[in-house]
Amino acid sequence: MLVKTPPMGWNSWNTFGENISEQLIMETADAMVSTGLKDAGYEYIVIDDCWSLRERDENGDLVADPEKFPHGIKYLSDYIHSLGLKFGMYSCCGPLTCAGYPGSLDREYQDAKFFARNGVDYLKYDWCTHPHNVQGWSLYNRMRMALNATGRDIVYSVCNWGMEDTINWARKVGADMYRSTFDIADSFDSIVDIFNQQKDNMCLSGPSCYNDMDMLVCGMYGKGNVAQGGCNDTEYRTHFALWCMLSQPLMIGCDIRNMTEETRKLLTDAALIAIDQDPAVRPPIRLASNNPESHPCLFKHLADGEYVFGKFNLTDSDCEWSPIFLSDIGFSSNDGYVFRVYDTEDGKLLGEFDDAIKPDTIPAHGCKIYRAQLVKKS
Repeated sequence: MLVKTPPMGWNSWNTFGENISEQLIMETADAMVSTGLKDAGYEYIVIDDCWSLRERDENGDLVADPEKFPHGIKYLSDYIHSLGLKFGMYSCCGPLTCAGYPGSLDREYQDAKFFARNGVDYLKYDWCTHPHNVQGWSLYNRMRMALNATGRDIVYSVCNWGMEDTINWARKVGADMYRSTFDIADSFDSIVDIFNQQKDNMCLSGPSCYNDMDMLVCGMYGKGNVAQGGCNDTEYRTHFALWCMLSQPLMIGCDIRNMTEETRKLLTDAALIAIDQDPAVRPPIRLASNNPESHPCLFKHLADGEYVFGKFNLTDSDCEWSPIFLSDIGFSSNDGYVFRVYDTEDGKLLGEFDDAIKPDTIPAHGCKIYRAQLVKKS
């Protein structure tokens, strides 16, 4: 099993798009270490689309753009590996990538060898220009077999945006993670829209194959390739907390070389990352609490026998009263137990509850995440 918990790393697309280079990727790898992201669990540095020349060489091999990557891909991957990190690249199951560069259709085994000999540990495999007379699952199965044939362990990120019922075949074709949505944008509306698409997908994710709601936009502040107004720090915390509650791959999309301190603290938040990386990787239950659309509540079992409650305020106004009714999780106050509840943001004890957890005021577009122990009533 290549991925026992959701992969964590950084991808170039959200901020930089086609404006990538050897220097940028190396500086980003350095920043992954110096900012504490590596110590927090992030390990993959992934180059997205636009890394190659528009044409293959005389042998049919992919060629890294020499202006962007003057020393070649192996030089770059060796540098990333020297820092104790892992290296990822991008291709597509069609003849062309989304940006019009060579794709891997009918070149799967040749390209898999290219990736393996260049030290690739992670492949993001996109959906653009795919042939419509071929079932999508077979194209992804073909590349998984090609990667396996290289003998190198390569995490396989299926990125077909949830098309052709991906959730029902991604695990079967050897995907380690699979996109279930279209691309995210740096806006709170985009984050909420993607979250709301997951109602039927939460249980279709787990060890060795993870549902992927796309990369993080935390810390972009409306700058970069997928900018669409941007978010504030409260909204980015809600974004990160939602992804952690749903055990999502955590692939950073901002420029980590120039993070604000608030962004760095969020992306290295040990309490939230522990929820995402919990070894049981159980999906949350979305409770039918009061106002479940505007104030959704998630409940999650953890491997150590503890629990997590997440209460989210998706409205434009502060929420002063939105209790989490424990009866919604099947809990009875007559059984002699209470939930001892801690706020993950500051670690403080909120109290012991046997009927409802009563959060403090939740700001507009904000959230409260609580870790809870089930203990005997004193």
